[in-house]
This record gives sequence, structure tokens and C-alpha cells, in this order.
Amino acid sequence: MNTPGVTNDAPVRAVLTAVAAWQVIPVLDTLAKYLSDYYPIMQLVWARFFFHFILVVPIVLARRGPRAFFVARPGLQVLRGGFLLVATLCFFTGIHYVPLADAVAVIFLCPLFVLVLAALVLGERIGIAHVVAVLIGFLGVLVIHRPGFGDFHPASILVLGAALSFAGFIVSTRALAGSAPPMVTLAYQSVLPVAVMSVVAPLIWVAPSGEHWLMMLGIGVAAAVGHLLLIKAYEMGSAAYLAPMGYTEMIAAVLLGLVVFGDFPDALDWLGIAMIIIVSLMATAPWRQRA
Repeated sequence: MNTPGVTNDAPVRAVLTAVAAWQVIPVLDTLAKYLSDYYPIMQLVWARFFFHFILVVPIVLARRGPRAFFVARPGLQVLRGGFLLVATLCFFTGIHYVPLADAVAVIFLCPLFVLVLAALVLGERIGIAHVVAVLIGFLGVLVIHRPGFGDFHPASILVLGAALSFAGFIVSTRALAGSAPPMVTLAYQSVLPVAVMSVVAPLIWVAPSGEHWLMMLGIGVAAAVGHLLLIKAYEMGSAAYLAPMGYTEMIAAVLLGLVVFGDFPDALDWLGIAMIIIVSLMATAPWRQRA
């Protein structure tokens, strides 16, 4: 199944853009994890979308005017933002309790969930190899979090929920490719979340310090830049080719987790991470898409 507006190959520029995006996104996760010791998670989620909104929407209005928001599929644009809101709530809550690299490893199940959702929602074909990959991927998650062996934290379930919600976000991105300019799509994904969280935030508000305001701004900037790069990558290259680029996120996640929090994956963590990466690469490999 070809998505309008997406090419059948992955130009070098598309791959490099996707890799750049996945090195930026862990920055917002790191800032959120750090600030979660000082502020309610919902306040941080509000900051993530509020600063995204006030950075991106004025640019769209200045360049294209209000008519830019009259897009072909507004309902799907808003739903896409809803998926991202749920994913952000789950992930920000999860990383407060779970090491960043472990949480990112669980997020690596997202490409496998994308395959399943693409089959159910978009009618794409899924083979037995994909089903096996999903099962082995879940086994990798169990190896990382070892439920029942003292290291499991219930917040890991939220991280798994974030992976599923983000898969819905990616499938929506694929479906919307070419239907609106990238900056418009980037603006739309913050509309529903900022509306919802602006109602919730005053109820749990803790006044930030000046330094923490800058960090919250940094969350919004990293989110806007990272997601703009992702949208542009999916405009230039197919999802099948670009999906494995998401695994480069582990580079930034491990480095930031080590430098900022002193976290480093142990031997079993690396085994689980390797299992998830290998089966996801196999399931999303270009040659499998051509089969």
C-alpha cells in the first residue's frame, strides 16, 4: 500500500533527517524526567505542548495565514494529536520511575505495533514473521523489566502504553503524509493537547523557578524540532525504510541517562534491548516490504 506524498525509497536526506530527529527527542524526555522530581507530570505535559504551540502556530499564521488550518483531513489531524497526548502522559509518568534507556527500549516496540495497526486500520498485509516478531519483542520487554524478580515497576506498563499510543500517532502521520504542509501538521498535533492540559494544569500547578521555566521551554523546543524533522523525513521517505532509524534514539538515551542520572543498562537490559532491535529490524526491513 502506497501512501500519497511518500516516495517508494528512502533518500539519504530522509534517513539523515530521521536520525537527527531521534537524537533530539531524547532531550525532551531527559528534561521531563529531571523536572518530574519537582513538578506534577501533568504540568510538564502542559509545558511540552504549550511551548510547542506558541512556537509553531505563530510561524504558520505568519507564513500562511489562518486559512492554512483548513486542511483536507482535520479530524485525523486532531486524532493524531490525541494519540500523542496519551503517549506523552504515559511516557512522562513512566520515566519518572524507570531508567530512561530502559523506557526507550520499550518504546522500540512501536514499529511492531505500527505493523499490527497498519494491518488492522489501513488493511496492509501482515505475515507470520511479523506475529513472531511481536511475540519476541514482548519477551525482550520482559527480559528488561523482569516482572516478579524484584526489578519490575508498574510504571513499565505505562511505557508500554506509550509505545502503543505512539504507534497510533505514527500510523496517523503516515496516513496524513502529503495532505498538509509539514509545519501545519506540526501545529495541529499540539492543538488538542494544549486545550486539554490548559484546563488540567491550573488544578495541580506548582510555581516553577526561572531556571526550570527555561527547561520547560526546552521541552517544547526539543519537541517541536524533533517532530518537525520526523514529519519532513516521512514526507521524503517511506515508513518501511525509515522505521529502523528510530533505534538510533538509544544512542542519545543511553548517553543522557548516564550523564544526567547515572543510569546505564546492565547485561540483561542489553539482552532485552538487542532482542527488541533485532526482531524490529527484521520485521520492518525493506526486503520484507518488497516480498
